[in-house]
Amino acid sequence: MIRVGPAGWSYPDWEGIVYPRKKPKGFHPLRHLARYFDCLEINSSFYGTPSAKNAAHWAELVADRPRFRFTAKLQQAFTHDELPASERELHGLVRAFHDGLQPLADAKKLAALLVQFPHSFRRTDEGERRLEWIAQAFGGIPLVLELRERSWFAPEPLARIRALGYTLCGIDLPLEADRPSEDALVGVGERSAPRPLAYLRLHGRNARAWFDPRAGRDQKYDYLYNPDEVREIVQATKRLAQGADETFVITNNHFSGKAVANALEILAGLSDTAVLGPVELLDHYPALRAHVRSDGQESLFP
Repeated sequence: MIRVGPAGWSYPDWEGIVYPRKKPKGFHPLRHLARYFDCLEINSSFYGTPSAKNAAHWAELVADRPRFRFTAKLQQAFTHDELPASERELHGLVRAFHDGLQPLADAKKLAALLVQFPHSFRRTDEGERRLEWIAQAFGGIPLVLELRERSWFAPEPLARIRALGYTLCGIDLPLEADRPSEDALVGVGERSAPRPLAYLRLHGRNARAWFDPRAGRDQKYDYLYNPDEVREIVQATKRLAQGADETFVITNNHFSGKAVANALEILAGLSDTAVLGPVELLDHYPALRAHVRSDGQESLFP
């Protein structure tokens, strides 16, 4: 099974593009997106400890969608920051993170945890110990590991990563000098044996802003994949899905709803048929109408 969906759903610039400006009573962006996608990646869990109350509400919002699954980013305190020296404090952080997502796990809606490291995370003894510790602390959830630096993509560290139980995340982003090969990034080497999970994240290819230290988050992820690139991603997804029980494709080129637009195009390419999409998005990106049709929201949201 292949699931496709965007990373996150709380973006002010999606108003009037992904979400209607005039909203009916009880409108929720998550439920709105669940009309079109059967997965979403939770971004808020990266920036702070997730709330069990919020997670329970999210599970309720998609309870009538049996195919729907969440994935969640591991908190940056475990991947980007120095870990607390106090074992008690560290255990408390781990427990709080688990507790925050537990309602999704209880509802059988949590498919994986994304362990994303920055480009500066290189293969060192300390780095390997960090991977081992995360696998022990969070191994009760399927773990997807996103690495961006070439030193990890050699046979020995890759074998170690697999032995720890990680699924290696395929990524699409602007080319960096010490980035691994394209084959490594889409997990070509992992297709030799059956596996439960495959994962691909699309960050866009806005190289000009990506490497500009003055560019903000929205600028870096302001990229719309063109039709040829979408077809390339569809083919890469099919290759990645070979031998995997479940495959997730997550669009992170979020600015101005581009992640939603490209996710719908990828879904259409995978199914070789038109898919449903928000009328606001079709109005903003008219070229989508070649592969996406309105679900009649003109009458739902007048």
